[in-house]
Amino acid sequence: MLFLVAALLLFGVVMGTVAHAPFAFTLVAAAVIAAWLGVFALRERHDRRRHTSTH
Repeated sequence: MLFLVAALLLFGVVMGTVAHAPFAFTLVAAAVIAAWLGVFALRERHDRRRHTSTH
């Protein structure tokens, strides 16, 4: 998942969208997105474990 975040950040830099934002802002945005994806993955894993044990 972190590879995906890094790849998208690199793609944004190459395409020029992120290149116009300050580097610190880019890092903060990448950290927020990574945290959001991490929380989502943990919630999905927890929810999937709970549902598969009842079937």
